[in-house]
Amino acid sequence: MTILITGATGLVGARLVPRLVEAGLDCRLLLRTGKTCPPGATAVTGDILDPSTLSEAVRGVSAIVHLAAVFRSPDTDLIWRSNLEGTRNLIASVQADAADARLIMASTSNVYNRNSTRPGRETDRVEPEQAYPASKVAAETLLRESGLTWSILRFPFVYGDGDGHLEMLPKHLAAFGFHPANRMSTIHHRDIATATRLALAGAFDGRIVNISDEAPTTVYELAGLVGHQMEPSAEAMQNPWYLHVDASLARSLGFQPAVRTVHQAAQEGIL
Repeated sequence: MTILITGATGLVGARLVPRLVEAGLDCRLLLRTGKTCPPGATAVTGDILDPSTLSEAVRGVSAIVHLAAVFRSPDTDLIWRSNLEGTRNLIASVQADAADARLIMASTSNVYNRNSTRPGRETDRVEPEQAYPASKVAAETLLRESGLTWSILRFPFVYGDGDGHLEMLPKHLAAFGFHPANRMSTIHHRDIATATRLALAGAFDGRIVNISDEAPTTVYELAGLVGHQMEPSAEAMQNPWYLHVDASLARSLGFQPAVRTVHQAAQEGIL
């Protein structure tokens, strides 16, 4: 099995690729000029925003893991071009040159309604207002209507392997109006690999699947794990289910996280 991976040098990709290589998978990485290919993988030069470079990249692959995305940027046009038009280009290339390949796309739990009355489920109607989740929903729709063999993995807050993401959380707490008791679903990089391997085996074909660990954790505790003392509060909490997802579908399809909680990660020294 040869797998093409987009976004292989990003926050998720840089930690996923070595695990897939270690699992014995033949990984082909779509890399822009100047990017370094990690050991054990092979590179093909290209860019999802340049359709002319994609035919060679997808030809002969059994699956594509589509991670490439723009997240935190004030340039909303870039977000939409990368996340929607880039996905459109990739889908068209797969349809033309690798129609039997499985296309797995990473998405986000940020698509769920802030005012939800329970943890977000895959069947919920989504109408995100921010550019990143809105562009992801639009890209999901393209993939679902593509006629390809597909799956969509919606990841919550991703952390671990020294990626620095958890350390960045405290500066965003006030800006996003989090109550210290807000619980947030999380996933360690180790279990992004767990979920990806299941998707590559076809366990999630034709489905949108929430992927998370077993214990949504308060932002107060998450901040404390990186040495930040969040101001406590006994005031009523608004939006108690925001960024908290229901991952029961993933469990029913065989997903079991190896890193069950962020506290386990802390104890094992893999934050």
